[in-house]
Amino acid sequence: MFNKALKISVLIASIFIVQATSAFSQEGGGLKGKVRAASGNGIPNATVSARQNGSDVKTVTADNKGQFVLEGLAPGKYNVLFDAKGYASGVLYNVEVRKKSVRDLGDRLILTVDRGTLVIVQGSVFYKEGTSVTGAKVECEELMSDGSTRKIGTTETSSDGEFTFKMREGVLKLRLTATMKGVAGSKDIVIDEGAAAYRLSILLDLSRTAK
Repeated sequence: MFNKALKISVLIASIFIVQATSAFSQEGGGLKGKVRAASGNGIPNATVSARQNGSDVKTVTADNKGQFVLEGLAPGKYNVLFDAKGYASGVLYNVEVRKKSVRDLGDRLILTVDRGTLVIVQGSVFYKEGTSVTGAKVECEELMSDGSTRKIGTTETSSDGEFTFKMREGVLKLRLTATMKGVAGSKDIVIDEGAAAYRLSILLDLSRTAK
């Protein structure tokens, strides 16, 4: 008889806990949005935390498009912290969460590149005589593991025949292609882990006097 009564009491307590949890989830709210770079591109695997009274209440990781959803937050105001490797951390203060509602922050969470983790690629373009090429088009592409390429940027050489690209650190294989008067020359380089400066030169099979 005692065991039966104990089992009934445990069952009632379990039902109460489930009901209380369900009620909390129904009354709770949330946040969603997109963590992006200044260029507008989403930042994959960015970390987003809702903080209240100096403590992180909940933390999620954004998907490969920088999109996230933070659910199960009690109504109130939170500071939303977001960061990603290679970027300076950001925060939105006093973001209000309302019950039974998921607030859309849109793409307001913008991170800037951490200048301390930049890779700087500098180079020079030369005619076959060894003199500098001014105004050559230089394109920087990332060589992906599947054989495809991803364009990083395009620039032109200065009056000294020089060019510069800046990007976030990481293990990258890059192809730099310089073009002048329809003649192109390329060079591939591998960027190792860690911020650094890389220097290279590209020689075009083109005479300075060519028309």
